[in-house]
Amino acid sequence: RSEFLFVHNNIECQWTKFSYQKTDWLNGRNKQDPFTCCLQETHFTYKDTHRLKIKGWKKIFHANGNQKRAGVAILISDKIDFKTKTIRRDKEGHYIMIKGSIQQEDITIVNIYAPNTGAPRYIKQILLELKREIDPNTIIAGDFNTPLSALDRSSRQKINKETSDLICTIDQMDLIDIYRTFHPTAAEYTFFSSAHGSFSRIDHMLGHKMSLKIQKK
Repeated sequence: RSEFLFVHNNIECQWTKFSYQKTDWLNGRNKQDPFTCCLQETHFTYKDTHRLKIKGWKKIFHANGNQKRAGVAILISDKIDFKTKTIRRDKEGHYIMIKGSIQQEDITIVNIYAPNTGAPRYIKQILLELKREIDPNTIIAGDFNTPLSALDRSSRQKINKETSDLICTIDQMDLIDIYRTFHPTAAEYTFFSSAHGSFSRIDHMLGHKMSLKIQKK
């Protein structure tokens, strides 16, 4: 179900939770009618990317490794006039950044899938590497594989030092966790660990403090 609507430079970014079934994702996509979609864990190689071709979504940007692991993609709807300027890809398929414009307004979209091990360090490293590219027109979304607050865990376990360092970096770059900012006490989760018997919110969307507008559905 939809948690919020993020309106940013003519793009509507809606964080919607779907199952892992492709048919459910397609049905949800058609119902929500978004302008852009960020996918993680596509598990494609460059030879498999044709499998993601969808009617009405001709602009598809991939980052994939040589093996069927990780993998991210950004899909831009044909309903908007997106003009591509720059594409930056991780060779292992953990992140992709596209810079472009919509109706002559600049926008940067970053889609990240952090590895299961060392996720906070990895996210911090990527943010610092892309620091010069990040501005008020930037949207960062993805599977961070790490909760950003104690509320993001059903166990209410305190965050560790690595996550604290990541949160500090996010704040220093004038970025905010959109969901947590507008739902400071809510407990919503995007992942269940059967090994630990606990829920957590490890999927996040970051926006810049200067260009954030929220419209609740």
